[in-house]
Amino acid sequence: MLDPSSSEEESDEGLEGERRDVPGAAGGGGSPRAPAPAREGRRDAPRPGSPSPSVLSEGRDEPERRRDEEQERRVRLQLYVFVVRCIAYPFNAKQPTDMARRQQKLNKQQLQLLKERFQAFLNGETQIVADEAFCNAVRSYYEVFLKSDRVARMVQSGGCSANDFREVFKKNIEKRVRSLPEIDGLSKETVLSSWIAKYDAIYRGEEDLCKQPNRMTLSAVSELILSKEQLYEMFQQILGVKKLEHQLLYNACQLDNADEQAAQIRRELDGRLQVAEKMAKERRFPKFIAKEMETMYIEELRSSVNLLMANLESLPVSKGGPEFKLQKLKRSQNSAFLDLGDENEIQLSKSDVVLSFTLEIVIMEVQGLKSVAPNRIVYCTMEVEGGEKLQTDQAEASRPQWGTQGDFTTTHPRPVVKVKLFTESTGVLALEDKELGRVILYPTSNSSKSAELHRMIVPKNSQDSDLKIKLAVRMDKPPHMKHSGYLYALGQKVWKRWKKRYFVLVQVSQYTFAMCSYREKKSEPQELMQLEGYTVDYTDPHPGLQGGHMFFNAVKEGDTVIFASDDEQDRVLWVQAMYRATGQSYKPIPVLQTQKLNPKGGALHADAQLYADRFQKQGMDEFISANPCKLDHAFLFRLLQRQTLDHRLNDSYSCLGWFSPGQVFVLDEYCARYGVRGCHRHLCYLTELMEHSENGAVIDPTLLHYSFAFCASHVHGNRPDGIGTVSVEEKERFEEIKERLSSLLENQISHFRYCFPFGRPEGALKATLSLLERVLMKDIATPVPAEEVKKVVRKCLEKAALINYTRLTEYAKIEETMNQATPARKLEEVLHLAELCIEVLQQNEEHHAEGREAFAWWPDLLAEHAEKFWSLFTVDMDTALEAQPQDSWDSFPLFQLLNNFLRNDTLLCNGKFHKHLQEIFVPLVVRYVDLMESSIAQSIHRGFEQETWQPVKNIANSLPNVALPKVPSLPLNLPQIPSFSTPSWMASLNESTNGSATSEDLFWKLDALQMFVCDLHWPEQEFAHHLEQRLKLMASDMIEACVKRTRTTFELKLQKASKTTDLRLPASVCTMFNVLVDARKQSTKLCALDGGQEQQYHSKIDDLIDNTVKDIISLLVSKFVSVLEGVLSKLSRYDEGTFFSSILSFTVKAAAKYVDVPKPGMDLADTYIMFVRQNQDILREKVNEEMYIEKLFDQWYSNSMKVICVWLADRLDIQLHIYQLKTLIKIVKKTYRDFRLQGVLEGTLNSKTYDTLHRRLTVEEATASVSEGGGLQGITMKDSDEEEEG
Repeated sequence: MLDPSSSEEESDEGLEGERRDVPGAAGGGGSPRAPAPAREGRRDAPRPGSPSPSVLSEGRDEPERRRDEEQERRVRLQLYVFVVRCIAYPFNAKQPTDMARRQQKLNKQQLQLLKERFQAFLNGETQIVADEAFCNAVRSYYEVFLKSDRVARMVQSGGCSANDFREVFKKNIEKRVRSLPEIDGLSKETVLSSWIAKYDAIYRGEEDLCKQPNRMTLSAVSELILSKEQLYEMFQQILGVKKLEHQLLYNACQLDNADEQAAQIRRELDGRLQVAEKMAKERRFPKFIAKEMETMYIEELRSSVNLLMANLESLPVSKGGPEFKLQKLKRSQNSAFLDLGDENEIQLSKSDVVLSFTLEIVIMEVQGLKSVAPNRIVYCTMEVEGGEKLQTDQAEASRPQWGTQGDFTTTHPRPVVKVKLFTESTGVLALEDKELGRVILYPTSNSSKSAELHRMIVPKNSQDSDLKIKLAVRMDKPPHMKHSGYLYALGQKVWKRWKKRYFVLVQVSQYTFAMCSYREKKSEPQELMQLEGYTVDYTDPHPGLQGGHMFFNAVKEGDTVIFASDDEQDRVLWVQAMYRATGQSYKPIPVLQTQKLNPKGGALHADAQLYADRFQKQGMDEFISANPCKLDHAFLFRLLQRQTLDHRLNDSYSCLGWFSPGQVFVLDEYCARYGVRGCHRHLCYLTELMEHSENGAVIDPTLLHYSFAFCASHVHGNRPDGIGTVSVEEKERFEEIKERLSSLLENQISHFRYCFPFGRPEGALKATLSLLERVLMKDIATPVPAEEVKKVVRKCLEKAALINYTRLTEYAKIEETMNQATPARKLEEVLHLAELCIEVLQQNEEHHAEGREAFAWWPDLLAEHAEKFWSLFTVDMDTALEAQPQDSWDSFPLFQLLNNFLRNDTLLCNGKFHKHLQEIFVPLVVRYVDLMESSIAQSIHRGFEQETWQPVKNIANSLPNVALPKVPSLPLNLPQIPSFSTPSWMASLNESTNGSATSEDLFWKLDALQMFVCDLHWPEQEFAHHLEQRLKLMASDMIEACVKRTRTTFELKLQKASKTTDLRLPASVCTMFNVLVDARKQSTKLCALDGGQEQQYHSKIDDLIDNTVKDIISLLVSKFVSVLEGVLSKLSRYDEGTFFSSILSFTVKAAAKYVDVPKPGMDLADTYIMFVRQNQDILREKVNEEMYIEKLFDQWYSNSMKVICVWLADRLDIQLHIYQLKTLIKIVKKTYRDFRLQGVLEGTLNSKTYDTLHRRLTVEEATASVSEGGGLQGITMKDSDEEEEG
């Protein structure tokens, strides 16, 4: 208990005069409505300002301000009195344990620290090991989320927790991880878990996780189930009550006294019933929407009070009140309580008030024992008369000490306790031990419980004349025994004779008390009186009654009972106990007695008087004695709920407007105990939540939905809390709130990117849409048409498009650029703006698609929102494109960026903006293709005129960086295409020679042009097909021109070549051959339509190329055969019978007589063989197509064999000259072997021509070996065959 003198620290001078300004806070009567510190509906009443302030006006304002502050303080103290009573003795509500646990909110300092930690990780300043993919994810999270202004605003509003940050990161990485390639042995769930663990490590930073946390503040534990003390402390902070004021109120209200609190509740409920009866009698009702609700209202009041009475009655009667720590209300019955009575019973019987007591008797020692020898054994017995007998341990007479406790149970309020001392008898014939002494005690529950010495009664002639025993008797008071003691009493129906009796005040149930008088050794009372309906009060002494000094009485219609006690303290305690039991509204006030009248209780009375004086000076008595039934609890609760919500939103949790369990408990208890209507509660709650939301706080729309649904259900008569009456004020306020809430929700949907940034709070957008649908309903039964909701949401999203685009252009500062920048700068800024727009729409889809869970048509409206958004972008885009010079191709990246986004969105593809984009770029694409066609055509013409036909090597390595050339003869600037990848057909040419520079340039241009158009991904199928067809036709025309020019040049080149064995194919010829080979390959790619369907024009190109290749092969073979024919013509000189042959033979024979003339050698055969081999190697090395080489070699071999065979056929009748034979055998043998090594097939090699040739040469060889003495010098067809076989 607080020492009352401590209140001297507070100076409250002048308050006595001001206390009259709070009539509603007084205990007796007054205004039924407590004055407000501010007008209802306003948070604070600002001090009225003067348009021309002066010293005089300020002097008047200062007392007024102080008066307002003092008035507000009094209202809050009065409210605090009601709150602490709810906390001290709850009997309706309990702290909910199933509420969602709220997360700690992040503040601006923590956000800045978080940014620094993630920046440190990205800079490599941490020890966290991570791969590139994770670093990219963190970088995106840092740039897009952490640095976002929307996140900063959400943190500032107090609606963001660490869990929100973690969930956004988790959602961000899930898409990334799903797109990663599969890795054997590593699941994507494992990767996700690893990344989340690394995120947590970055989030925590270098904090020492092992250090002991500091003691949690009250704000930090507000999510937990709170004790009474913690609730007191919380509401002190909420209502601005000082600790001293709380202590004074705590003591004055006797909050630790459960009986006083239960009695207070009974008085309050009785008062509410009286108010209801008075209202019904005077017909003074609130204004309802229907007249018949007035009678119903009275019934509801009575029903609510009866329900509260039943709740109170269901509480067990216990010594300390409801034993709880606010985790759970105790409903278990106390074992000592017999619930035998009921408040509705007319009379209690004596057996209904039987009590049960527990006695503890502790025997310590015996003093003054002289009659027995020191070595004799002594012991004690103890008994409660009418019960069992217990015995102590044995002890020697020299040390008679025990400390033994005996436990007894009795139903006698005035039991008789007997304790006896015995010594063991030594006589043989003794049947019983000898009794040395005894003591008889008459304890009560008020008796001293400490050990005391008692003189024992000893037998006659005993030597122990001064025998004493030290013992303690503790008699516990049962919980439902509220007070006991001796009183004088005189009544008309009971206790009809004035005498002193032992009285016990028994509580049978929460509403049933009885005043009982008991005799010794009796369980049932001698007489009893039910206190229901009685009023207890102090009275003056009655001179005619002897005995008793301090009088009080209990009065009831037709009966008066006078009581008297021996001292003032006892009287005060009895009156307080009976006052709590009767439930009377009148509080007895003790008559001040002088010190002389009560010398025994003087000190206590002096302290009480001092305490009362100090308490009264503090101005607290009016709050304690205020009649709750005469105060406006609707207003007081509104103030309480407002202050509680303000406190809740400012604590360390991201509550989103949800109260903590302790706050819910107190508000529930207050509403039930003081009759605050549920509709009023939720209307006030909605008002406060909307006001906070309008001021930037993050409020959970689910909370708004719950309160709105409750109010709507009530107003439309659905009785959500059993209340069927609806007041006019409730309906008007509901309609006002409904309109205001509708505006708020529409505004939030219009600002959905900023009210619910990155989809936080989770599910808030979905809940907002659902609530909007609920608000638009006319009543609770008729659903609103979907089109009506859709219309409202569509309008909101149209506004959202304007808001989002306006803020985006402000961020990009696009207005300044459009007014001053160059065309190139404008295009660059619009391209950047397009990237931002795409990012915004992607975020909308990623974070705000939850609306489809509320409405299936949400994606359609989001698509309309996007179209509106793009329509705003169209203005800036068109402005930038109009500023571009003619034939400028720098805008194509803008088309590709926008088109790639739009074509992948099923709802935006070929939408209004998409079609507008196509309309703008169709002329550009057509113009571009036209110019490119002209450029390529001219490059072919000029290129082949200046072509050197040198092979081009490794062009693919530098291809990605090669820009399309500018053609000087055309007044245009061809586009640069640095973004195209290397054409796939170039991949295998890095290590080999290719065609000419002109052909390579042609093929690259055609491929690059087609890749460019392909990369446009034109969305409109008809135009896309037209473009594709046109480019294929263009490629066909260009390749045809290339092939024809190449063949013409090839023929000219080949005609100029030598016809002798000195012929070596020049590189230019091979290059031309390769040009045709590449043209054949490219035609398949560049001239064929998608799906493998070759058009007629493409077939002509293939036929042209194939025919040209055949012709070129034929020309080459003809050239090679002409060389062989030259060799054979030289051999013809040695034919028999020719003039040249005769001359040669004669000359050689004549000269041989005189000198050694050398015979013709094999030079001619060797030169031809070398010619064949070297040209074979040239073709193998420089021509890229194996198939064409094989065809060439086949024809070359076959034609060569035919020519030789024809030549021999012309000489069937002539024997070959030895020189001819040797040369032919060597040529045929080497040719056969060389072409076999080059891959010519056996079927071609061993043709009929070759067989004919082989037989003829074999015959000629045999003939020559017979006729010529010298032979063939080892050159034979046989040798050739063996060699081949070998």
